[in-house]
Amino acid sequence: MQNGMPFTVSKTESFYEKLSEWIGDVFYDILPEAGFELRDEQIFMAFQLEKAFKEKNVMFAEAGVGTGKTIVYLLYAIMYARYTHRPAVIACADETLIEQLVKKEGDIAKLEQALGLKIDVRLAKSQNQYLCLKKLDQVRNFSEEISEIYNQLPDFVHLTGSMQNFTKYGDRKDYPTLPDEVWGNIGWDPLQDCFSCDKRHRCGLTLHRDFYRHAKDLIICSHDFYMEHIWTKNARKREGQMPLLPEHSSVVFDEGHLLEFAAQKALSYRFTDYTLETLLTRLMENEVREKTLYIIEDALIENEAFFECLAQFANRTQGSEKHVISRHPMVMKQCRKLLSKLQELEEELVFESELFVIDEYDLKIVEEYLERITYSLSLFLQELNGITWFEEIGDEHTLVIMPKMVEEVMREEVFSNTKPYIFSSATLSNQKSFDYIASSLGIDKYFSFSVASPFDYEEMMQISLPVFKKGNHDKKIEYVLKQIHQSEGRAIILLNNQAELTEVRDKLSEESFPFSIYYEGDEEISTLVSKFQNEEHAVLCSIHLWEGLDIPGRSLENVLIYSLPFPPDDPVFTAKKAGLADPFSEVDLPYMLLRLRQGVGRLIRSEQDCGTVHILLDEGIDMDVLNKIKAVLPVRVQ
Repeated sequence: MQNGMPFTVSKTESFYEKLSEWIGDVFYDILPEAGFELRDEQIFMAFQLEKAFKEKNVMFAEAGVGTGKTIVYLLYAIMYARYTHRPAVIACADETLIEQLVKKEGDIAKLEQALGLKIDVRLAKSQNQYLCLKKLDQVRNFSEEISEIYNQLPDFVHLTGSMQNFTKYGDRKDYPTLPDEVWGNIGWDPLQDCFSCDKRHRCGLTLHRDFYRHAKDLIICSHDFYMEHIWTKNARKREGQMPLLPEHSSVVFDEGHLLEFAAQKALSYRFTDYTLETLLTRLMENEVREKTLYIIEDALIENEAFFECLAQFANRTQGSEKHVISRHPMVMKQCRKLLSKLQELEEELVFESELFVIDEYDLKIVEEYLERITYSLSLFLQELNGITWFEEIGDEHTLVIMPKMVEEVMREEVFSNTKPYIFSSATLSNQKSFDYIASSLGIDKYFSFSVASPFDYEEMMQISLPVFKKGNHDKKIEYVLKQIHQSEGRAIILLNNQAELTEVRDKLSEESFPFSIYYEGDEEISTLVSKFQNEEHAVLCSIHLWEGLDIPGRSLENVLIYSLPFPPDDPVFTAKKAGLADPFSEVDLPYMLLRLRQGVGRLIRSEQDCGTVHILLDEGIDMDVLNKIKAVLPVRVQ
């Protein structure tokens, strides 16, 4: 088998021609013989992807539910990885989804068995999914469960000599019964300096990174992780570290319509009120000079005053955690005072480091974070071409600064590279155009195609568009109650923001039901989904499950969309709409229609599914908008 490929390419033959022949054999002969259903939509998608890999270009591959798109992109990614001798990266929407690809009954295992291939696939998880030896060592006697984790560490962790062999350890999923609160005491967090840690060469995170970097076929990670790789790779190289991901041959963005959100998250500087307090309190535990102590105390006072000022002058936005920051003179004055004090502290720490009285590890962390915070504050004081906003979640206050628009960075750092980038999702286009997602991500040139789901939606799904007087929440709740009683639960209520969730919760709590109602936020989200799925008559109310929820069978036969999912009126969308001739048509409407399609797509997940979708509308809806809604729905609605 040449280069591990299941076909031979002679010197006079083209790899792509031989690949195309093999792909045809796979879909027309090999997979049907192994029990796979032959689908025209899947075969069409396969030969469309060939173009993207051959010309090393971006491809928007929009394929409906049940198409089998995962198997298609896996075949191309694996073969191209073996042809180029570099692994392919599969980036999934979040950490929970990356496990699904490699589970025993997943598509990779099915391909291995059907094709007789041994596929080298490795997971690249985010840092917060790993144990921190330094933190564990500090709290190992705090509780019996933490002591047990410490005692179960592999022997090589405690040795000082060279390692003859080692095993993987320290993954969050290795401790499934451990509550998140306890994990927070022993898991990695941003206030660590892994590069200068004396335990780094025996750390589970470090060892796992070395492991996945040597993958031959596939590296699977989250969108967040891939974007962190993009944002940090140059800085890591300057510091003598390796980028998070090795050189790779192609990238598949599964659920690619969500990549923009991951990019925004990765490209933002976040300065939370407790960060400085935690860092400087740790510093004060060392034998620092009296002058330095006074500066630290002053810095903590200025830090508290700055965030109080931000909170006072932030303009709260409806339906979003991102609040507009008023650049009031008092806010700017307090920012300058805090920045000045932190710069003064940075100078003092230069003297402190020469006295060797501060723990080197602690000092390194504080210096790095002070540099990051002072840079963030200096950006805030500038009239930068970016976005800033303020978040207030419980007692935690955060200043967020996005110095550049996402599309600028993505154009320069990602899509300027000549390699295949495949976006796979059931919802990528808007009114049969991919321009909205392309412009959002800085993609100037691309291929695209759409294939419909093989499911007979006209037989399987009904869609209702009830209309209510604007502001008449009681009638909407009355309608929702009637529908979930009729379906005996088996329903998900999709909401747009916390205010809607609170409104529905308050109203539903006044009723008595013969089934459970679960609300997002009450427990960890995957736990709630599992309960909902395993209780056939339950109801789930959620803000964030418009996509990624896959519940085939009778547990979900009723989807209620409480209001049209227009984007929130927050700083990010305000910036996207700035300078546009028609912001509603160019941003608001495409966003709403895309998200609406995602929500409707929660209902039918297998050929045996059926049910109803209810999209609750306000009276007086613009007829053009209503017609565009009807045009994107999978069944005809009068």
